[in-house]
Amino acid sequence: MSDVILQAKNLRKEFGGLVAVSDVSLDIQQGSLHSIIGPNGAGKTTFFNLISGKYRPTSGQVIFQGHDITHMPLHQRIHKGMGRSFQITNIFPNLTVLENVRLAVQAISDKTFNFWRSAAYFDGFIERATYVLSLVGLEKEINLPANLLPHGGKRKLELAMLLAPDPAILLLDEPTAGMASEQVPELIDTINAVRQQENKTIVMIEHNMNVVMGISDRISVMNMGEMLAEGSPSEIAGNSVVQEVYLGQLYDDVDEMAARGGPA
Repeated sequence: MSDVILQAKNLRKEFGGLVAVSDVSLDIQQGSLHSIIGPNGAGKTTFFNLISGKYRPTSGQVIFQGHDITHMPLHQRIHKGMGRSFQITNIFPNLTVLENVRLAVQAISDKTFNFWRSAAYFDGFIERATYVLSLVGLEKEINLPANLLPHGGKRKLELAMLLAPDPAILLLDEPTAGMASEQVPELIDTINAVRQQENKTIVMIEHNMNVVMGISDRISVMNMGEMLAEGSPSEIAGNSVVQEVYLGQLYDDVDEMAARGGPA
């Protein structure tokens, strides 16, 4: 994993007199799962919005697969191979699971929407959608209206919609948000399966530290708009500054985790 797929170079975002992201630099390695953590208000989501194209930076650069995409809008970044999720699920609740993903496939294609096309016209889209749904474990729910899925199922559906156009990198914003604790391991297994089978690079914001420590190759810690630390899970768990600013305020088992050299 020596190749860098995504670079943030001195990214800065100001909202009036507020500096939400302060000259943050970060390299994401091809094929890695890189988590970004930090307390509320640390600037994590703003940083995500900068690298995904929702916000334009006040200064700095975003380099993706060797190309400067700093001023490229979000929809063009999707065509270039970025997939971005949000904390709130974005699905079409009254369409079937299959139609949600089929539309995601079609949206990225060069074929226009036309209600008078024959059914055969959609065969390629449906084939891709069916494959992606099997990848995330929703093959038995393809004809179910999306609004009937449990919350964990909706998160899987959103992941399938992100995978539909075959992006090179996935930006996951709080993928386990709102999920019952018993649903989390299944989603994490799904994310791991996607990463391994599809060779995807994943950048993830997540508050669940068991998830972060158990799944990440690298972790970056933000605080007050700045990059505080970066390292492996064991290095972050044992970082006294990170413990003081973030981890130690929230988790009683960090010292134990650091003592054994990382998560079990």
